[in-house]
Amino acid sequence: MQVTSEQPLDDNVLERRFTLGGIPGILWTPASASAPVPLILLGHPPLGLRTMYPRLVARALRSAAEGFATATIELPGSGDRPRWPAVDQARADLRRAIGAGDPVSDETVDALILPLVDKAVPEWQTALDALQSLPDIGGPFGYSGGVISIGVRLAAVEPRIEAACLYAGSFVPRSMFEEARRVTVPLHVLLQWDDEGNDRQAALDLFDAFGSEEKSLHANMGGHTGVPQFAADATVQFFGRHLR
Repeated sequence: MQVTSEQPLDDNVLERRFTLGGIPGILWTPASASAPVPLILLGHPPLGLRTMYPRLVARALRSAAEGFATATIELPGSGDRPRWPAVDQARADLRRAIGAGDPVSDETVDALILPLVDKAVPEWQTALDALQSLPDIGGPFGYSGGVISIGVRLAAVEPRIEAACLYAGSFVPRSMFEEARRVTVPLHVLLQWDDEGNDRQAALDLFDAFGSEEKSLHANMGGHTGVPQFAADATVQFFGRHLR
């Protein structure tokens, strides 16, 4: 892990940009912490870190105010990473179907999501290995965000993830429902009821499939980017209960 830059932000937060095996990432830590702090991994859609930065840093600052470090990495095929033609084609097929008002086929969803999950989850685990070795990161660890299928796989296979907040804002392959049954950590699931790019019923079915004894679904009216501020506050409170 190579730190490429660091700068203090408002609200007493240190931002460090890094690369790990050619993968860009960002780490935010409370600058005034006197002991190692818990870490939340910030998931996001495959739009590139530059595009997602304003939303990611807002989440990071809110988490730092409660004593949490946060980190994120660039997803495969996004941002400055090499393009992924097969996934780009599946994304174009998805947009074409949605634009035409046609059903989105299982084949398109699988082609878009499953390769991303297969590649991204091991990269998240490698990033967690590197971040865990830093002196100001002490655990425990959580995952917050999307793509929801990445969060499902990571929560199912990575024992260091002790709680997860999942954003139900992306299509879900049918095979992920079986993986969801193996997820047992506490879950806080966010759903925008009018999300124009999400299959609401699939999100509800996925929530039902999770094997966690503690799981809660928080649905709010509005589209994909209309998550209210109080929902973000509730997410930090959720991690406060489980990562302290």
